[in-house]
Amino acid sequence: MSTHDAAATEAPPIVLTVNDQRHQLQVAADRSLLDVLRNDLGLRASHFGCGSGECGACMVLLDGHPVPSCDTPMWSVSGKTVRTSEGLGSRAAPHPIQTAFIATQAVQCGYCTSGMLISAAALLEQHPRPTDSEMRQGLERNLCRCGTHPRVMRAIEQVAEAKAGE
Repeated sequence: MSTHDAAATEAPPIVLTVNDQRHQLQVAADRSLLDVLRNDLGLRASHFGCGSGECGACMVLLDGHPVPSCDTPMWSVSGKTVRTSEGLGSRAAPHPIQTAFIATQAVQCGYCTSGMLISAAALLEQHPRPTDSEMRQGLERNLCRCGTHPRVMRAIEQVAEAKAGE
């Protein structure tokens, strides 16, 4: 057992809710949320990109706010609620933004998609009918090397228009 693992077993467990499931985890408090999501909980949609919270590939909702999980230490999420893109919707009942991403073909290589979905869902929750400026601001922490931002913005507009028509 490494000293890192030994420190985790001596520390109190970290309790959090991920995608509506409560977890009590015996992990080192300084491990990143991304590492625990991927390697301990098997939630692999969020990707490691930059490791410094600059690219958005690892974005998750933490108590409803988009945050980069790569630089979020586990000690800071104790008692909180995390939603990953796996928790936005299901195959049977996808989140409207997931459906819109498919309809607008807002996916190229897919590496940034999870983070984009999270940021777009958070944006639509905060601004149901976002302006172009609000969309740009809501997506500014998400980088896409394939250039899908225009399609992502169309997907967001599509969801906003559908909500307005309800």
